Amino acid sequence: MKTIHDILKLGDLRLYQICEPVLESELDQVSEWTQQLHEAMEDIRRVYGFGRGIAAPQLGIMKRMFYLNLDRPYVVINPELKGLSLEKFELWDDCMSFPNLFVKVERHQSLTLEYRDENWEKQSWQVEGAISELIQHEYDHLDGVLCTMRAMDEKSFKWRI
Repeated sequence: MKTIHDILKLGDLRLYQICEPVLESELDQVSEWTQQLHEAMEDIRRVYGFGRGIAAPQLGIMKRMFYLNLDRPYVVINPELKGLSLEKFELWDDCMSFPNLFVKVERHQSLTLEYRDENWEKQSWQVEGAISELIQHEYDHLDGVLCTMRAMDEKSFKWRI
């Protein structure tokens, strides 16, 4: 059972690594990884009251995969972001790897997410607003980028109260 204590914290060098693609031959491991991501996210929700998505590298699984739990669970394997809008918006972002810190960032208003699902089927999903921001946040984790690295300026940090 994975918990909040298994989530890598800010400063762990693994969070800054670029992840490897999930191979079709690894598909049998995806359900186990998904379960681990789900468990850790549920624990964060229980303790901190937030959490819509978690990236595999946050649990030390250095694969291009993330898990979302919105209106239903989404397993996103080897994602690609396409059609990023020119229009952007600002928000205070948070992260399970530093749950008490908010970081002011700028994100694209809309995009198209292309990925493979847990059955290795190709999917395409056009999103905007909060879901677009969430996907960009989780995608960044796969490239070793944290929202702290996208802060708008040196005053773009505040504590969760």
